[in-house]
Amino acid sequence: MPWIDELRSTWFVGWTFCALVVGTGAVAAPLPSALVPAVAASTDPAQLLKQADGLKSANNAEFIGLLKRLDSLSPRLTQTQQTYLRYLEAWQAAYVGDFATAIPQLNAIIDDSRDVTLRFRAGVTAVNVLAIARRYEQAYARLNQMLDLLPQVSDPDARRQGLSIAAFLYNQAGQYDLGLSYANKVLVETPPGTSVCKGMQLKLEALYRSGKLQTIGNEFQNGVDACMQAGEPIFTGLIRTFIAKSDIAQGKYNDAIKLLQTNYDEVQRTHYPEVMEDVDSALAKASWEIGDSEQAQHYAQRVIDGGIKNEYTEPLVDAYEVLYRVAQKQGDYQAALAYHEKYAVADKGYLNDTTARTLAYQMVKQQVQEKKLQVNALNKQNQVLRLKQAVSAKTVEASRLTLLLLLTVLGSIAVWAYRTKLSQLKFMQLSRRDGLTGISNRHYFVDTAEIVLSLCKKSSQDACVVVLDLDHFKAVNDAHGHAMGDLVLKCAVSACEAHLRAHDLFGRIGGEEFAILMPDCIATTARQIAEKVRNAIAECHGNVDELTLPVHASFGIAASRTSGYELRQLLAHADDALYQAKREGRNRVVVHDHTKTDGLTAGTVDRRRM
Repeated sequence: MPWIDELRSTWFVGWTFCALVVGTGAVAAPLPSALVPAVAASTDPAQLLKQADGLKSANNAEFIGLLKRLDSLSPRLTQTQQTYLRYLEAWQAAYVGDFATAIPQLNAIIDDSRDVTLRFRAGVTAVNVLAIARRYEQAYARLNQMLDLLPQVSDPDARRQGLSIAAFLYNQAGQYDLGLSYANKVLVETPPGTSVCKGMQLKLEALYRSGKLQTIGNEFQNGVDACMQAGEPIFTGLIRTFIAKSDIAQGKYNDAIKLLQTNYDEVQRTHYPEVMEDVDSALAKASWEIGDSEQAQHYAQRVIDGGIKNEYTEPLVDAYEVLYRVAQKQGDYQAALAYHEKYAVADKGYLNDTTARTLAYQMVKQQVQEKKLQVNALNKQNQVLRLKQAVSAKTVEASRLTLLLLLTVLGSIAVWAYRTKLSQLKFMQLSRRDGLTGISNRHYFVDTAEIVLSLCKKSSQDACVVVLDLDHFKAVNDAHGHAMGDLVLKCAVSACEAHLRAHDLFGRIGGEEFAILMPDCIATTARQIAEKVRNAIAECHGNVDELTLPVHASFGIAASRTSGYELRQLLAHADDALYQAKREGRNRVVVHDHTKTDGLTAGTVDRRRM
C-alpha cells in the first residue's frame, strides 16, 4: 500500500504494499523556479529547515544540498533547530535504505526532543522504517507509543500521518476493525476541500479484507472517483483491484477482466510494482476461470517477471498457482511440477510473513496490557501511600485504627494478587501441558490442531496426523510398577522430540497414546520421520535402568490429501492405521489406505491396547 509517497526508491517496495507514512504527509510539489534563487541565497536556518523539509522527495538532490548548508551553519542553530536537522538527516538515511543509521537517530529524537510534533513525526518515520525492515514487533510497539502521544499533537498533517499508518499497520496484522476505525478518523480529520482519496483507500481495504462484505457497494466507486479526481492513480488502481477480486469471488469473471483491462494502461504508467502485480494476478485468475489459458499464462508470467526478488506476495502465490494449473492442463507435467514447487515456496513465505505480522501485533498487545496492569497496581500503591500520609496527621488512636485498616487493605491486595497469580500459572499449566511429560495435553492439542489444520486448508497446504501407542505398556507397569512406567513414557517423549520438526505439534492424548500434527508434510515424509522415532523409542530399553522388558511402539498415519482437514477424521484414520499395525505384529508404521476398509470406524476402534 503506497503510504505516504515520500520514501519512493527501489529498496522501499520490499514489503507488501509498502511505502508507508513518513515525512510531511504528501509529496511536496517542486518550488516555482522563480523562488529557488531566493531560497538558495537565504542564510536563515529556520527558513532553510522549512524549505528542506518540503523538498525531501520532490527534489531529493536539492534536499541533500540544503542539508550540507545547514550542517555548515550548525553553530548558529538553536537546540530545537539542531534536533530538527538531525530528524531530516535520519529521514534521508531511511530514504536510501541505511536503516542502521536511521533507526538510532530517530530513537534519539523521540527520547530527547522537547518538540511534541517533531517527536511524533520521528515516531511515524521509525514505525515506517521498522515495518519495511520486517522488525514487526518493534514497529507495533513504537506504533503504540506514537498513538499515546497523538492527543498532544495539534499539527493536522502530522496527526493524519499517524492515523494513516495506524490504519495501515492494523490492516496488515489482520485487525480490520481497528484498521477501519483509524481510517474513519483519517477521513474525519481531512479538512474540507482536501482529497479524501487516501483515507477512503484505507477504509475500503479494511472493509474488503475483513471478508464481511457480501457485495461491493457504491462506496467503492465513490473511492475510485475521489482518487481519480485527486490524480492518485496508485490508490485508484488499488481500489479497483478490490472490486475486481470481489467480482472474481462471486464468479463475475468477465466483469473483473473488463474493469481491469479498461484501466490497464493507467496502472502501467504508475510504474508501481505492487499495484501492477496485483492487477496482473487478478487478470490471470479471471482468465483461467473463463478458460483462456493463454491470457492466464501471459498475466501470471508478468507478475513473476515484475516481482521483487526474494519477496513473497499474495499475487506471486496466485501467479505460480495459475501457471501450475495451465501447465497441468496442457499436459506439461514437468513444468507443472516445477511451478507447483515454486508455488509451495512462495505460499509458505507469504504465510510466514503474514503470520509474523499477526504474532508481532498480538505480542505487543499483550505487553501493553501487562504494562497497564502494572500501572494500575502502582496507582493503587500510590493511593495507599497518600492515604497513609493523610492518616499521619490524625490522633494516635485514629492513626492506629487507620494503620490497621491499611494493613488489612494491603494484606487483601497481596493475598488477592498472590492467589490471582497462582491461579493464572496453574490454569496455564493445566490448560496446555501434560503433567507427566510436559508436552501438550489432549485438550490443548485438539484445539491447536484444529486451528493449524484450518490454516493449512485455506492455504492448500498438506498436513499429516501421526498416532503412536507404546506396545505392551501394561506389561511394563505390571512388571516394574507405575514409577518405571512413567520413566518409559518420558523416555519415549524425549525420543520423539529429538526427531520432530520445530513446527510439529506433539501431544499426549491417552495413557500411553500420543499424537503428532505435521503441517506442510506429505505421507511419505511423515512415514520417514515416524520410522526414525520408532527406532529411537526402541533404544529406551537400554536407557532406562533395571528395565527388562523391550520398549517399542506402533504408528498410524493419516494424510490430509486422502482424509481431508477435519481433525476428527484424521485421528480416526490414523487410529485405524495404528490398529492395523497392532494386528500385524506391532513395532511398525502403517499409513492409512483410503482404498481399503477394515470394518472399523472412529467410534469402534479398540483403544484397550497392551
